[in-house]
Amino acid sequence: MKSFAAFGLAILLAPAVFAQHQTFVVNPDASEVKMTLRTTHEIVNGTFRIQSGSIEFDRSTAKISGSVVVLAGSGKTGNDSRDKKMTKDILKAEQRATVSFEPKSYTGAFAPSGDSNLQVTGIFTLLGTPHEITLPMLVHLEGTSASAKAHFVVPYIQWGLKDPSFLFWKADKDVAIDLFLTGPLSR
Repeated sequence: MKSFAAFGLAILLAPAVFAQHQTFVVNPDASEVKMTLRTTHEIVNGTFRIQSGSIEFDRSTAKISGSVVVLAGSGKTGNDSRDKKMTKDILKAEQRATVSFEPKSYTGAFAPSGDSNLQVTGIFTLLGTPHEITLPMLVHLEGTSASAKAHFVVPYIQWGLKDPSFLFWKADKDVAIDLFLTGPLSR
């Protein structure tokens, strides 16, 4: 009788357990990566295309996995010669076509719906070299859709990228990144 009761309880609780595990598939066409680089003469703003992304998370255990992949050669700043230099000399897109972020863990709590403020720690791979980073992320869950926003700074010179500064034109050693992801959410 006890085993039957335990089995019945397991059946009743199973939907709640499975509801904790969800997958967020990034819609590349509706998502974007923006960059801002301060220089002595101007503020350079640009965008990059997201190639793909899929994030699996479990609300009950703070487990998260997956990746968001950005096309390194897709950067557009409104200046073709600068974009070519950035693609070829700085990001070396011919050798390393993508930049990626793979989340590994998070702190904070997911709200059943609406906004959640999380700290997502993972591996940011740039020029083929992995770097651990923690991103402050605002996640919004609404029915079968989700979005995530993050603002963070990448110390690109420290991480091995070429300094674009020359003569009297000097660039900051860090670049600000604004990430916006949106797409369907499934259980």
